[in-house]
Amino acid sequence: MSQTITTIGIVGTGAMGRGIAQIAAEAGLRVKLHDARDGAVDDAKAFIAKLWARGVEKQRFSQARADEMSALLMEATPLEDLADCELVIEAIVERVDAKQQLFQQLEAVLGEQAILATNTSSLSVTEIAAACERPERVIGFHFFNPVPLMKIVEVIPGLKTAAEVIEATEALGQRFGHFTARATDTPGFLVNHAGRAFGTEALRILSEGVADHVTIDRLLKDQGGFRMGPFTLLDLTGLDVSHAVMESIYHQYYQEPRFRPSALTGQRLAAGLLGRKSGEGFYRYAEGQAVVPDEPAAPRVDPLPVWVSPEDADAQRALAKVVEAAGWTLETGDTPSDSALCLLSPYGEDTTDSALRQHLDPARCVAVDMLAGLDRRRCLMTSPATRADIRDAAHALLAQDGTPVSVIHDSAGFVLQRVAACIVNVGADIAQQRVAEPATIDRAVELGLGYPHGPLAMGEHYGAHRILTILENLQAASGDPRYRPSPWLRRRARLGMPLTRVSAQ
Repeated sequence: MSQTITTIGIVGTGAMGRGIAQIAAEAGLRVKLHDARDGAVDDAKAFIAKLWARGVEKQRFSQARADEMSALLMEATPLEDLADCELVIEAIVERVDAKQQLFQQLEAVLGEQAILATNTSSLSVTEIAAACERPERVIGFHFFNPVPLMKIVEVIPGLKTAAEVIEATEALGQRFGHFTARATDTPGFLVNHAGRAFGTEALRILSEGVADHVTIDRLLKDQGGFRMGPFTLLDLTGLDVSHAVMESIYHQYYQEPRFRPSALTGQRLAAGLLGRKSGEGFYRYAEGQAVVPDEPAAPRVDPLPVWVSPEDADAQRALAKVVEAAGWTLETGDTPSDSALCLLSPYGEDTTDSALRQHLDPARCVAVDMLAGLDRRRCLMTSPATRADIRDAAHALLAQDGTPVSVIHDSAGFVLQRVAACIVNVGADIAQQRVAEPATIDRAVELGLGYPHGPLAMGEHYGAHRILTILENLQAASGDPRYRPSPWLRRRARLGMPLTRVSAQ
């Protein structure tokens, strides 16, 4: 099978197909475009030409270069015009039967050495290939939208894909300037699989009444460093897309609890609350912008004496500095006085359990999420018994230096702890299942999802043992197997090994 690819075909010239065509021509390949809809290829070529014209205006390249690239794009009608292609990428409707039928047609047209690549985001490559006479030449080649900006492509061999096909496809992806993430043919492949925890755990937190969607978004964006909050992301993608993906991966994994969707999205989908595209989702949109309520001001209160739990020495020191900087009285005894505000710093525990376990009065306890420190945003958590004046005092204290503060209801694991721990756990299980190498998992998630760290690196950032503690406490509190720790995480955390290291065997 030829390792040198000079001419490729693309079937389907929608957003994905035209994006792949653009980067292929920019890489110097001849690109033959086919689409069943009349005029679709001309529309795609005109769209790409506008982008290149803008590139000339911005002096990214010359007009002569733009003309050279335009000459590499050509229409292939009928399908037989693809006969000289060394590789054909399909970017058609996401249905197994449609892709199988197309590949059968292409097998009758292409040479025996040609590669058949599917841009499917969720369907089994092995199943698509099963309808072909030569399944060994079929491979997954999954790009992300917008293709020119998302510098990642997943390379997914089917169970019968030949080694030389994998090598040639990876080389082509690298020629496009994309990071090629090789993954096994499993539901969601790598990036969509790794992305299951962010939205589903946030929805679970919302459904439990822990906090509203605005607060959850603020915490994950400011505390967690995510580019956008989960509900902003769901609105941007559209529930018509997101809900279907959540349900599909959940059922493909035979109701794996880690991927359990929320009833909230089905209900909102039925109501037509899709997000930006419908003018209302979790947020309401005015002139394309989300309408976000102002953050409530911190209450004004008289200072109280403050006692900080000594359970976590680092947290105790950090919170003590806040108390001293605010000029409030810091109690240093082993137990608090009867008038003290008690600050706790649990991991994977709620305020109720943390207070009772330490034999403290829950009415005077407020928990502070210390997972990400106190620099960007602070999260306070009250128990059902916490007095309003104690809650307000904690809010005023933590906001004294101008740092924003969010106050949530009792939840084992706050917001960031829950979401981060679930992200790390899913990533660890992807590594455990050998879907991809650890370094590939992290880089693919950073590029494909825009997370501040890949899931395994995120575990290292927060501390693998701390993440394990959060998950074990979450599972104990809820009884939900959703939070059971991955063997990859559990073993490495207990052995003191990096999550990014494979076994020595």
